[in-house]
Amino acid sequence: MHRDDSSWTPSPAEPERPAQVRRILRLFHPYRGRLAVVGLLVAASALVSVASPFLLREVLDTAIPERRTGLLTLLALGMIAAAVVTSCFGVLQTFISTTVGQRVMHDLRTAVYDRLQRMPLAFFTRTRTGEVQSRIANDIGGMQATVTSTATSLVSNLTSVVATVVAMLALDWRLTVISLLLLPLFVWISRRVGDERKKITSQRQKQMAAMSAMVTESLSVSGILLGRTMGRSASLTEEFSRESERLVGLEVRSSMAGRWRMSTIGIVMAAMPAVIYWAAGITLRSGGPSVSIGTLVAFVSLQQGLFRPTVSLLSTGVQVQTSLALFARIFEYLDLPIDITEPAEPRRLESVRGEVRFEGVDFDYDTREPESAAGTLRGVELTVPAGGSLAVVGPTGSGKTTLSYLVPRLYDVTGGRVLIDGVDVRDLDFDTLARAVGVVSQETYLFHASVADNLRFAKPDATHDHLVAAAKAAQIHDHIASLPDGYDTLVGERGYRFSGGEKQRLAIARTILRDPPVLILDEATSALDTRTEQAVQDAIDALSAGRTTITIAHRLSTVRAAEQIVVLDGGRIAERGTHQELMARDGRYAALVRRDAQSPVPAAQEQGQDPVPAVQTAPTA
Repeated sequence: MHRDDSSWTPSPAEPERPAQVRRILRLFHPYRGRLAVVGLLVAASALVSVASPFLLREVLDTAIPERRTGLLTLLALGMIAAAVVTSCFGVLQTFISTTVGQRVMHDLRTAVYDRLQRMPLAFFTRTRTGEVQSRIANDIGGMQATVTSTATSLVSNLTSVVATVVAMLALDWRLTVISLLLLPLFVWISRRVGDERKKITSQRQKQMAAMSAMVTESLSVSGILLGRTMGRSASLTEEFSRESERLVGLEVRSSMAGRWRMSTIGIVMAAMPAVIYWAAGITLRSGGPSVSIGTLVAFVSLQQGLFRPTVSLLSTGVQVQTSLALFARIFEYLDLPIDITEPAEPRRLESVRGEVRFEGVDFDYDTREPESAAGTLRGVELTVPAGGSLAVVGPTGSGKTTLSYLVPRLYDVTGGRVLIDGVDVRDLDFDTLARAVGVVSQETYLFHASVADNLRFAKPDATHDHLVAAAKAAQIHDHIASLPDGYDTLVGERGYRFSGGEKQRLAIARTILRDPPVLILDEATSALDTRTEQAVQDAIDALSAGRTTITIAHRLSTVRAAEQIVVLDGGRIAERGTHQELMARDGRYAALVRRDAQSPVPAAQEQGQDPVPAVQTAPTA
């Protein structure tokens, strides 16, 4: 079940760091006003916090030795006030920066989701669902610390470092030089650690995506059924364990990368006060200028205040470099090309009659597509009048489904045109196209929601009476009404609490609510037993009345009444005509009909049995 990375979206070349940083900064541009307030709060907080050591110096050098109680009280109150003001500023700055960070994450999530919604169908045939989910959940979620607190922490610590260094220089420039001697080495170490963690983070996110894809595939209803019936549950667990073990190794490496080097920085900085005391004592003994006790204590206090933001600043730099790997993965999705787009000035049709015409249509799948060896179309010329019916038949891989996908623009033609009411579908706006064309496919997709919610997906403002009318037309109302919760019944994951025929009739009812003038039926009854097929076919007949209908047929018994039948072979039209005309020619169509008639019907279908239990026998949620 394990697949290599070749089936995933290819990774782009490593972006230049300055360009990537500029792009990240543009994410914060809409919130620059709030960020300016954060900057003011940070600057004010840094200035107030730096004042405390100077007040302490006055306490030790003046107020206490001279026994000036009033001055001592004022200085003590000043130190308390500085602490209160700094804390209040910190709370405000955290609130604003967290709000901005969460808005940026919201913008990123929405942008990625919107981009994926506009991607062509070909993208999703190449990309595993779990990989897509991992980009939105794991990658964007992993950036939370960076966009919510790291940016503010960076500005805050940088401001504190600058203010503290200035204050230290004002106290004693010689001790300041001693304190800052090792700073360039610390910066170099942190950059090395950041580069190392960035590489590990990229590998970790790919591994998390692989695990997410495996969970999505193997723990879906279909995956569980397949695993149980094939006796692979234990092997799947073993494979998941191996994938999880790889993630454990990467997580440990990520956590420990550069840990000893960063610990060394912490040890050196913790030892610096002792070095300052030693340097002050050596200077005094050698006859140099003396340093007062108040100045020395104030300087050490500033030095400790410098070390905390410096270490935090170095750690923040490591986090930023690590986050660049996550941003690169998100930007990779945001930069995916969108092949199917609206024109600059799209056409909008207020009413659609439903005439569909194919003019010299050619189509080729992309060379990366697994279907590229089959399903291509060449020189297709077809006209389906408004309200008319067309059936497309042919052997597997002849291009039947591909032809139907060109009408709603799930793919775009590579040559020729597809027109609705004389307008190229590529010139129509998406809303008009969605209203004009409805698709009922063999594989019905239902959300894990109520029957009513699934039906209203086609028409959110539909009333209960609308739902009942559509369900009656699809011959599913009586069954829904017999359920304990009626239209509020949960359909289950992917509709697995309903049988195949019931799901198809729900899909038909959903399409009836949509009321499209052009209807695509993609082998909608091919997987059903004989008795269920007849019920679904009756619902389809009700749905097709008065609409332009294009039916992709597997069982030829369902298309004999079509006004026009087209036989595709190798992507070209081999025959066309009515059922009687094509049978009289005794060509490809007649051969397909004879083959269809000779195909044995499974016993379960003869008895009208469904492979999936109906909802009545399933436990209620």
